[in-house]
Amino acid sequence: MPETTLVAPTLAEFEAARAVVAKVADVTPMESSRYLADVLGAPVYLKCENLQRTGSYKIRGAYNRLSKLTDEEKARGVVAASAGNHAQGVAFAARELGIKATIFMPVGVALPKLSATRDYGAEVILRGTTVTEPLLAAAEYARETGAILIPPFDHVDVVTGQGTLGLEILDQVPDLETVIVPIGGGGLISGVASALKQRAAREGRVIRVIGVQAENAAAYPPSLEAGEPTMISILPTIADGIAVAMPGLLNFEIVRDAVDEIVTVSEDDTARALLVLLERAKLVVEPAGAVAVAAILAGKITPTGPTVAILSGGNIDPLLMQRVISHGLAASGRYLTLRIMLPDRPGQLARISELLAEATANVIEVLHTRHGAGLRISEVELDVSVETRGPEHRQHVVDTLRAAGYDPQID
Repeated sequence: MPETTLVAPTLAEFEAARAVVAKVADVTPMESSRYLADVLGAPVYLKCENLQRTGSYKIRGAYNRLSKLTDEEKARGVVAASAGNHAQGVAFAARELGIKATIFMPVGVALPKLSATRDYGAEVILRGTTVTEPLLAAAEYARETGAILIPPFDHVDVVTGQGTLGLEILDQVPDLETVIVPIGGGGLISGVASALKQRAAREGRVIRVIGVQAENAAAYPPSLEAGEPTMISILPTIADGIAVAMPGLLNFEIVRDAVDEIVTVSEDDTARALLVLLERAKLVVEPAGAVAVAAILAGKITPTGPTVAILSGGNIDPLLMQRVISHGLAASGRYLTLRIMLPDRPGQLARISELLAEATANVIEVLHTRHGAGLRISEVELDVSVETRGPEHRQHVVDTLRAAGYDPQID
């Protein structure tokens, strides 16, 4: 790694930032989870930043950064680029401090996030179809107008603001041994890890910090292996809030020194976590905010003692939630779609219905067609979707159909 002059925040700076951030940020609930404790084999607590003002932890770093601006800088206004949580955090903080805010967002941004950002008083400019174009546009706007560019993670004031969450967690769970943190660019985990490690050192104790990335957008493992921030190609992921192609410079330095382990989770893992949080904890969480729980459910976390999983955000588009719930049901063995080739003669559909009823599978949707590709003239294709009660019941449904002479293919 080339020499840098990057300086991590001190514990005194984190503690000072708490008083600043407290002007706008709520002390969010810390909920215990018996279900996740049984899965992990250690007490599990959920830090509910999904219930934070603006719907995520981002307000902490944004407000701390904007509060550090001089009067002259505030008069120039601020600009940021984001597809959601950072935009809302900056817009809210700017409104509270009386600063003009301009936010660049991609054209396809979810309507609830777009509306919330505008409702906080920011001017929103839609540009491009990914976050890359708004980032470039925001930087160009800052050069042309003199507005102060507010980065989403790679700035010491942003890191310090996010780190106040770590101190808050320690207040709520004093015997904390492990904290699990979602990672995108690294703003949250670098702040939380630095604050926790410094407090732990002062108290003569050890706190383990584990980061979690979506496996389709995991820039930190290759970056740590290379010894410097490394650009990756991002694959599609439902956890768009942490889909960052390259770690921040300051964030990378802190993560390398203060984070004990980084694990990745799949799309199915994340979908299952959202479903568990809805059913067991009655909490609405966005995919990026649920990856800490996904890591527990996927067996990626070794139990030690009291463990806190940070739910970093709850700003999920209802349309995406609908799709994710369906995916989570399928990933949890609670939803099954079968394709069955049948002889084209009367009574076959009724027979399949009887067999599914015998297996106590509730039919949700049926498609019966003679026009599928590859069908013989004497065949029809039946696509049937059913509700199941889990992996064992799912297998029972398939076995029941096979015992009757059919060959169901799982879609």
